[in-house]
Amino acid sequence: MNITKLLYSLVFTLFSLTVLAQQRPAAQQRPQTQQQSDKVELQGADSLEGVTINGQRITKLLGNVVFKQKETFLYADSVYQYRDSDMLEAFGNVRFNQADTVTMTGSRATYDGAKRTARMSGGVTMQDPRMTLTTPSLDYDFETRTATYTEGGTIVDPENRLESRRGSYDTKSKMFTFQQNVKVNSADYTITAQNMRYNTLSKIVYFQGPTYIKGQQGDLYAETGTYNTITKVSRFGRNAYIQTPEYRLGGDDLFYDEGRGYGTAKTNVSLKSLKDDVTIRGQVGRYWRDQGVAKVSGSPVMETIMDGDTLYLSADSLISREAKTPDAKSMLFAFNNVKIFKKDLQGKCDSLSYNRTDSVMYMNVKPILWSEESQLVSDTIRIHLRNKTIDKMYMFSNAFITSEDSLRNYNQVKGRDMTAYFQQGDIRRVDVNGNGESLYFALEGDTTLTGMNKAICSNMVLKFAENKLKTISFLVKPDASFIPPHELKESDKQLEGFTWLADQRPAKKDILATRTPIAPRVQPKKATKTKSTKDSGKSKRQAKSKK
Repeated sequence: MNITKLLYSLVFTLFSLTVLAQQRPAAQQRPQTQQQSDKVELQGADSLEGVTINGQRITKLLGNVVFKQKETFLYADSVYQYRDSDMLEAFGNVRFNQADTVTMTGSRATYDGAKRTARMSGGVTMQDPRMTLTTPSLDYDFETRTATYTEGGTIVDPENRLESRRGSYDTKSKMFTFQQNVKVNSADYTITAQNMRYNTLSKIVYFQGPTYIKGQQGDLYAETGTYNTITKVSRFGRNAYIQTPEYRLGGDDLFYDEGRGYGTAKTNVSLKSLKDDVTIRGQVGRYWRDQGVAKVSGSPVMETIMDGDTLYLSADSLISREAKTPDAKSMLFAFNNVKIFKKDLQGKCDSLSYNRTDSVMYMNVKPILWSEESQLVSDTIRIHLRNKTIDKMYMFSNAFITSEDSLRNYNQVKGRDMTAYFQQGDIRRVDVNGNGESLYFALEGDTTLTGMNKAICSNMVLKFAENKLKTISFLVKPDASFIPPHELKESDKQLEGFTWLADQRPAKKDILATRTPIAPRVQPKKATKTKSTKDSGKSKRQAKSKK
């Protein structure tokens, strides 16, 4: 039986060569010098016949047809071979195999042996050791080993499922290029884009346009950059951001390690707290997801809405910390050279903390606040907010309020502690608690000075209107005096500790200006004892011992 099949194969091959030689003119036969491996060679078929269709001479091969060119094999149920060219048309169970690494199947294909290109259609599937591509039609270049589809395709590898309207695949570099309606799905994330590249070897996604990544730990957006689908490490550029339930961190140069929950952003950085609509802008941002901590430096500025107006706060560095347990507080910390600006409120201090859960703000180390014509100073200031409006303010230790009148006199009140009450964002009343002293200039019609009231009283109440000091009430009998204008001396016009600090009052441009961070303090080195000093000390101890 085997001998019969072998003889049949030899006879079939000789017959095929004879028919082809007779039907092809000598002028169109290939030179004898051409290598056999470059030709499109028939390897086998159950039957063949020569026909002419539309004036073209064609060899019809039927049943288990096999062709070979170089390292490429073509299998099909039937094939039309055009004798005047290296064109093949294959039908039924068409399969290409290149170097035993790339396999393509479909119901129909056209193969150009001169160009070594193929166009397949009818439920095309392409496979290599790393992925499977399915598409209605496919063009493949066997020289460049590049596949292209334009009617939608789906790529599946062990980690991801990718879809797009158009795309190409370089089987040498293992790089996919996707265009239009790109979607990537895995167990941990979903990616949508319009243009994207994906390497099936490294599992890295390359963004080339607006791209969204939705993950279990947060969402990412970028217009250019890379995302490693294995390590979950992202490197983005141009308008990129990370978004978690607490924050949205963005910048033009963004890095995020989803596994570690750590991200950094550089250039045009913005950090937005989604719970209370607080935004921090700067040049460098860092985010630790598990700790719920974000830090912005590089001339950072915080913006939030208060009293229907925007409150700006700047410092050398701003740190936001989210509450991770029910009993914890969400906090904002500002360090070094803190400045505050709002149309009707300005301030400065060395450091600041803001309890966003309880809406309480602490200004520490030489805090100063200005409200219209009033200046408030103490060792520490605590501000209570309600509905994003100042409701109450406590001034602890060495509290001092100064208010400038229309004649540029300075009404002054000092005490141990003070409590200020606000209404609709305006200061209405201040209670002085302990060691109270006051200077109040009496005016007639805001144009004429009629004298100055000076009083010492432990507890006082100050009333304000339009953010200006109007009256002072004494809760216990004061030690008071009235000094007429002609008896006033310059030394009488100031309480001890008075300082008018209007030159330090920040404007909006000061808040937004690029700043140079304060250099860290260098601790002085301890003096090293010289040998003579040590010897001298030793001699003194010995002398004392002898006594």
